[in-house]
Amino acid sequence: MASHLSDVWFSVTDLRVATGRGCRVTTVDGTEYLDFTAGIAVASTGHCHPKVTRAIAAQAERFVHAQVNCYRHDLLEPLADRLAEITPAPIDRFFFANSGAEITEAAVKLAKQATGRPNVIVFDGSFHGRTHLTMAMTTSKAVYRAGHAPLPSGIHVAPFAARDADAGAALAALDRLLETTSPPSETAAVIIEPVLGEGGYVPAAPAFLRGVAERCARHGICFVADEVQTGFGRTGRMFAVEHTGVEPDVLCMAKGIASGFPFAALGARAELMARWPRGSHGGTYGGNPIGCAAALATIDVLCEPGFLEAVRARGAQLLDGLRHRAAGDPRVVEVRGLGLMVATEFADAAAADAVRRHCLEAGRLILMTAGTHGEVLRWMPPLVVTEDEIDVALGAFGAALAATRAG
Repeated sequence: MASHLSDVWFSVTDLRVATGRGCRVTTVDGTEYLDFTAGIAVASTGHCHPKVTRAIAAQAERFVHAQVNCYRHDLLEPLADRLAEITPAPIDRFFFANSGAEITEAAVKLAKQATGRPNVIVFDGSFHGRTHLTMAMTTSKAVYRAGHAPLPSGIHVAPFAARDADAGAALAALDRLLETTSPPSETAAVIIEPVLGEGGYVPAAPAFLRGVAERCARHGICFVADEVQTGFGRTGRMFAVEHTGVEPDVLCMAKGIASGFPFAALGARAELMARWPRGSHGGTYGGNPIGCAAALATIDVLCEPGFLEAVRARGAQLLDGLRHRAAGDPRVVEVRGLGLMVATEFADAAAADAVRRHCLEAGRLILMTAGTHGEVLRWMPPLVVTEDEIDVALGAFGAALAATRAG
């Protein structure tokens, strides 16, 4: 029978899932799979974590939609307070929306209002969303932009440095861009993913990230950390900027914030947020009460004693296991990552996809690719993944390497 669904969505599998619990999903025919996509790094506490689902159910009995322009529900302030406790200084004011792209657009609007400047600088390999503005800010893959021109103007692209040895050259290129193309007096924001997401799970070099932050501070440019994918424990810290100690002016949050419920948050310094004129931005569903309940419950789980330490331990187990199994395989270029945001980069996309498909079909392990050409196999399991589940995934990966190498 013909489907009435749009065919615009790309999908890495044809699985039809019926239920999910923890790190596992079950299809409509009863087959169980180990899910190391977590809904693209969204199911931070796993599928249907009982604390999160109870919070959602309880809130659904009280209020489903309480629009903030009409009246304020009683979870807005508690969530803002909780975010103020866990976000890096000096972030202490928050705006709520529904998705990463929305919150990135909000960050740009805030920066333009606060500085009176028109331009934004992004970095090569970045992904910031699929709206027209965030497409213009995205450089990780042409398919995200193709056919949608003209895109908004005022976006400038600087080199990204993944190694401290390359930081000097990349920062020099950023300086030249500020001198020749988008002067500080016209640059509202510099926005960066501390770890490139769709660009291939590439951590920014610490020296590079610090240098970008220093230049923003020197020139009065808003330093925006896009932690849509890296935030809420994904890299083994609550936020990825904590690995280098940089303090963003603006923080973009979504994905793992509410364990899968559509929710996003923008954090900024109070002084900066005060320059955003009242009524100049908003949204019908922003601050949804069920989303606030899911976010509060998610944060409670992530802040449980030992939780982030376990994420770091499982990330180390995964990195070590992948490196051990990939050793000597000429197709594997690098294994890298922070926490449970891990990449296996192959020499070409065909090899990465062959391993991914074998993991799915023979190992019942769901993985996704990333990178400009799809050459990176990315590992982003729910943060509640167990030691045994990591071992199962590593076994499937090792078998896939052997089978595809022989083939």
